[in-house]
Amino acid sequence: MTKALRLAVVGHTNVGKTSLLRTLLRDAGFGEVSHRPSTTRHVEGARLSINGEALLELYDTPGLEDAIALLDYLERLDRPGERLDGPARTLRFLDGAEARQRFEQEAKVLRQLMASDAGLYVIDAREPVLAKYKDELAVLAGCGKPLLPILNFSASERQRENEWREALARLGLHALVRFDTVAPPLDGERRLYESLALLIESARPQLDRLIADHEAQAETRRQAGVRLIAELLVDCAACRRSVAAQPQIEQGEIAALHQAVRQREQQCVEALLRLYAFRTGDAQAGDLPLADGRWGDDLFNPETLRQLGVKVGGGMAAGAAAGAGVDLLVGGLTLGAAALLGALAGGGLQTARNYGGRLLGKLKGQRELSVDDNVLRLLALRQRQLLAALLARGHAATGTIQLDAPRDDSWREGKLPEALRRARAHPEWSSLNANARLEQAERREQVERLSEELSGN
Repeated sequence: MTKALRLAVVGHTNVGKTSLLRTLLRDAGFGEVSHRPSTTRHVEGARLSINGEALLELYDTPGLEDAIALLDYLERLDRPGERLDGPARTLRFLDGAEARQRFEQEAKVLRQLMASDAGLYVIDAREPVLAKYKDELAVLAGCGKPLLPILNFSASERQRENEWREALARLGLHALVRFDTVAPPLDGERRLYESLALLIESARPQLDRLIADHEAQAETRRQAGVRLIAELLVDCAACRRSVAAQPQIEQGEIAALHQAVRQREQQCVEALLRLYAFRTGDAQAGDLPLADGRWGDDLFNPETLRQLGVKVGGGMAAGAAAGAGVDLLVGGLTLGAAALLGALAGGGLQTARNYGGRLLGKLKGQRELSVDDNVLRLLALRQRQLLAALLARGHAATGTIQLDAPRDDSWREGKLPEALRRARAHPEWSSLNANARLEQAERREQVERLSEELSGN
């Protein structure tokens, strides 16, 4: 079994060491993140494993607080006639009383780095290159372990990346990684692990495995996220409520439909957050513009007629068509009595059981409420926006993702996907309707097709 690579995450107080571990571990609850200095007081460890095999051990350490004084103390540890190298000098310090008193916090960091294969030196790239940081690097270099600088907050407008690159190069540290823990680049982990493999060639096999596993999991999560969105859209497209054509009753049912769709969207939001291991409150969708219901004029749309024809050998479709020739109202929005009765007569008993309630409801003057096409477009835009935001969000982020004004131009124009047009004719495909049958093969097929279309857009 491969020995796990041990990494100490080190650096000044409050530069984002714990934040880095949260993002690498995909664990927003690891450690404590705060703007207060010296939040981490003890060494905390975690592992990255594949199939139960630990490949990487990460250790969060306290912040270095007084490197200037410590470096001066270390330089005075050599006895007359001695010229200790860095590791020997560091070990002498760790065995002394000052490591348990004045420099207790620094000693914890150095002990962990000495026990590790390498260190990740986290830098707040917004900070100027001060003397204390140079002294920290000198102290850490005394451990004799490879150091890989990590430029945190590199996405900030106030970052000083060029200054840090020049300063690190003058100290002999030419390899570094830009890794903003709040908004990490999509290839950030690959770059980090590849840079480590250059510093520690013996660790390349496990680092390559981590890269491959990370990218495979990322694609699996993305596909699962797209399917969650497809399920939401099919649920809402197939949702339908029958209501008496009385204004007061209609408004109550419209409000109920509004709330049901809003709750269904929130379920999707929370499922996406769980999928990406974020907290429930990390994203919030604004209200939906469901000011009115939508006429269910697709009761006799081509897909519905096709489905009915398949079920009853065309009898119902033919009966409806014959009746419609007598009294189809202008605009094709409402079918008259002859068409309704003709459809029932042509379809037979089984059709009357399956669709008779909807047909007779229409005959009695009832309305069918469903979700407007523009609302479906908005749902798609908002959830795609959320998925994209989660792909680029680090687990150290504390701000809330707002889903009120999507800027994505796709889905704004043109026809809705065929899968949603089909769903209009299948109220049994929606979990928001009574007697839903969500395991139907055709429903699963349309969800898969819609997922593919969402992935390609």
